[in-house]
Amino acid sequence: MKHLFISLVGLILALGSVSCSRERENPVTEQRQQQIDSLKNGKILIVYLSRTQNTKALAEMIHQQVGGDLVPIELITPYPENYQVLVAQAQREQETGFLPPLKTRIDSIDKYEVVFVGFPTWGMQLPTPVKSFLTQYNLSGKTVVPFNTNAGYGLGSSIESIRSLCPNSKILQAYSTRGGIERDGIFYVMEGERRTQVQRELEQWLKNLNF
Repeated sequence: MKHLFISLVGLILALGSVSCSRERENPVTEQRQQQIDSLKNGKILIVYLSRTQNTKALAEMIHQQVGGDLVPIELITPYPENYQVLVAQAQREQETGFLPPLKTRIDSIDKYEVVFVGFPTWGMQLPTPVKSFLTQYNLSGKTVVPFNTNAGYGLGSSIESIRSLCPNSKILQAYSTRGGIERDGIFYVMEGERRTQVQRELEQWLKNLNF
């Protein structure tokens, strides 16, 4: 009889442990379900600025994984083709705080819950067209996910700029990788083994962010 009582107590404790475990798991399950619902409902926006098309390639890979709407950031007056002229103009814009007017228009930013923002690093800074976008559209209460290509020097002050321009947004961990080096005549690099490597990295990055 004593053994039977001990067994019953053990069974009750075990069931209680399973119940508590399930209660702890429910919030994670609900969060994941919300993310799935967001994907199904098209509440993801992917915007990107790309000159050598490497950031565009990242944007398209991300789009394949998470869906949503894919929109390039374009200017009313495009930048000059000449690289040195572009560098001089971009530097003047940073120094003066000039924000170039955008051709890109988002019909209703309010419908999006997650905004992926893709950009190259220019002069160790966030390009001014991306600053134009983040200034023009209110991303308060939204999740902002940066992704980046660079010439090997990393993100520079880009994330600090995004945090400053989106003070009421949740900024997730950025993905950054080496792209083209226009200065050295190296342009599109997202092909072959390099593309495969970046795809794997993006998949892991998105998985870590629970996408």
